[in-house]
Amino acid sequence: MPRFDAHPESRPQTRFETRAVHAGREDFARLCVHAPPLDLSTTYPVADLDAGTASFDALVAGQAQAANPIYARLHNPTVARTEAALAQLEGTQACVAFGSGMAALTAVLLERRQHGAHVLVVRPLYGTADHLLASGLCGLEAEFVEAEQIGARLRADTALIVIETPANPTLDLVDIRAVVAAAAAVPVLVDSTFATPLLQSPAELGASYVLHSATKFLGGHGDVIAGVVCCDEARAQPLRTVRAATGALLHPLAAYLLHRGLPTLALRVERAQANAQTLAERLARHPAVKRVHYPGLGTVRNAHLLSSQMRGPGCLIAFELHGGHGAAAAAMAAVRLITPAVSLGSVDTLIQHPAGLTHRVVSEADRRANGITPGLLRLSAGIEHAEDLWADLAQALDRAMAATPERAEAA
Repeated sequence: MPRFDAHPESRPQTRFETRAVHAGREDFARLCVHAPPLDLSTTYPVADLDAGTASFDALVAGQAQAANPIYARLHNPTVARTEAALAQLEGTQACVAFGSGMAALTAVLLERRQHGAHVLVVRPLYGTADHLLASGLCGLEAEFVEAEQIGARLRADTALIVIETPANPTLDLVDIRAVVAAAAAVPVLVDSTFATPLLQSPAELGASYVLHSATKFLGGHGDVIAGVVCCDEARAQPLRTVRAATGALLHPLAAYLLHRGLPTLALRVERAQANAQTLAERLARHPAVKRVHYPGLGTVRNAHLLSSQMRGPGCLIAFELHGGHGAAAAAMAAVRLITPAVSLGSVDTLIQHPAGLTHRVVSEADRRANGITPGLLRLSAGIEHAEDLWADLAQALDRAMAATPERAEAA
């Protein structure tokens, strides 16, 4: 089996945009192909039993590869190729791919459970991740704290610290360097889905695990469900063991589509980010809008980190409407070009209501405490023309304002 990370020292030093195009293609010349191969095998012939047994033992133990893949739940070459590409983009030794972002987070939690029963979590974060942590389903006690409290809340059995920055859905920023320093020897997981590897490099700032819902910007076209964890090889190995035992391997077709999306990642993010900046500025001036949350306007918590931690403000906007839930529902019903749907990071623009959808599983008290109000909408800018997007958004806001003339925050 080819090693996609072979001889990294022989590669020319390139910028992100170039790496995104060529990552995971190092063996194409030898294979005499121009497009990534797709291996859909579920099982692999074992001509030599002893060699097959050795391969089985290696893969179950979490090794990145073996002479024989044995069975697709243990290893798939197409998935491995995509993992190698993403590790290059995040600047880590390894990447482990899963069937979804939640499967990726679950694997980290299950693995860290062997090191302690306590996890510190900074809110807000993706609603289902919040729910999984709060539920104790993985056998861990999650304590929700402010980032500044981490050092004081560490315990002997603290196994992990979880943060998401930019945060979902408020776009608040968390100081990764400060969290890593406060964590001391405890590993820090950063959900960097909103930022993408183009705009943020958590591993360079000391994070032990970098998690992406690859369903979003990395796939980029709304046709892949995937999750990845980028980390060093020592941390990747036990994650592969968990993945093999739980059957959470990313399907090879999804891996193929994910890899196919990477060459345009920078182009997509740059265009969507420019659209987001334009829309955020105009939203801030619209009479239906109470507040806009966007790093590029300096209106999120720790906005000063934009210049030191991120390489751009990103493609997500959150904005609160006068009129609360009624206005938000009216705006979502009125859009015609923008798609009212959950998820983000696609080539088309999406709008959704966190309190009623993605963060519905979080208690109302916790939602409100973290700025997830009844009138909050989250918009993921796509790559359409900004003027077309604004025309649609403006008419939807005008209708929402007309539908809720009292403009009073819903109770």
